[in-house]
Amino acid sequence: MKLNELKPAAGAKRARKRVGRGPGSGWGKTCGRGHKGQKSRAGSSIPAWFEGGQMPIVRRLPKRGPRRTGHKRLEYDIINVEALNLFADTAVVTPESLREAGLIKRKNALIKILGDGELEKQLKVQAHRFSKSAIEKIESRGGTTEVLGRHGNTQNAA
Repeated sequence: MKLNELKPAAGAKRARKRVGRGPGSGWGKTCGRGHKGQKSRAGSSIPAWFEGGQMPIVRRLPKRGPRRTGHKRLEYDIINVEALNLFADTAVVTPESLREAGLIKRKNALIKILGDGELEKQLKVQAHRFSKSAIEKIESRGGTTEVLGRHGNTQNAA
């Protein structure tokens, strides 16, 4: 079989409907659009909620319940425990020191420490969130974890 011998399956291709080719074709004059009206015109596309100019139901009904505005998902800059090996032994790792080391780019970013890789140093790590495996790896080396609040204030360790 060659590329020039390929053909679609029988009945898979259908000829396009040629409208407006005279009354003998069966699709002449109005071309299957009926007579007059918005849907018979060219370029007509009516949204599903359009009610012919009448006040739409979403505007007729009263508003009830709370409005969900201003709820934003928190986005964390992620750092694996393996990346913390570049700090000196017994160092205190803070968001500022991570920024100076080039591990995070955004200013005032929330930081989450994940447990991928191996940690070889004893560190005191301050971040906004920790995974369970990261806490285990940091504490198994004799280090400590400290959970920061959203605005940098400390909370009890996780």
